[in-house]
Amino acid sequence: MTDSLNKTVLISGASSGIGEATVRELAKAGARLFIGARRTDRLEALATELGGEVAWQALDVTDAASFTAFAAAAEARFGRIDALVNNAGIMPLSPLAALKQDEWNRMIDVNIRGVLNGIAAVLPRFVAQGGGHVVNVASIGAHLVVPSGAVYCATKYAVWAITEGLRQEHDEVRATIISPGVVATELGNDITDPAIASALKDWRQKSLTPDAIARAIRFALGQPDGVDVNEIIVRPTAANM
Repeated sequence: MTDSLNKTVLISGASSGIGEATVRELAKAGARLFIGARRTDRLEALATELGGEVAWQALDVTDAASFTAFAAAAEARFGRIDALVNNAGIMPLSPLAALKQDEWNRMIDVNIRGVLNGIAAVLPRFVAQGGGHVVNVASIGAHLVVPSGAVYCATKYAVWAITEGLRQEHDEVRATIISPGVVATELGNDITDPAIASALKDWRQKSLTPDAIARAIRFALGQPDGVDVNEIIVRPTAANM
């Protein structure tokens, strides 16, 4: 792995949690960063703190035009794009019988369409320049299903499949999926079922901090030419799933 990261990297969902930790980790490594999220006050504060090689723009990953404009602004600012970290995601867990269809649709929009919108925004550039790297942040839910997590896990299975498809279709594009176990972040703060919200707090008694996932992303991005780290699963040592 290279000591410095001389790359321009786009990061979605950068205003908190794994996204913010990744911004900090890659900034330390010397990357040029273009960061996006809906909470622009947090983006501005983070960019101001970290300096001139971190720029930001409002980003709604569910809106293809927003992602296209985000990528164009990054290219205008830094001259090219080397990598995209598709990190934005939501997790309003609920039993299927609760019929929370609005929440199902929101997860599909953010967790699946958001990833596809990001890929669509950068893939033509990567093909044209003969290289690029897409890192999709999924979940341990891409590998197992738990009660109340059927739709969430389905979206993360989809992210796994999309990432693998991208790898197979494009020799010139690196494709990595990062699957975190339980991480102490804001993910799940939108759960509307009190019992499940309480259970999530119990699960997080044994959890990673976001910087653990940021280091995994840094590892994948830092590999030399010809090396494609396709998948990393990161769990707390004491976790049972």
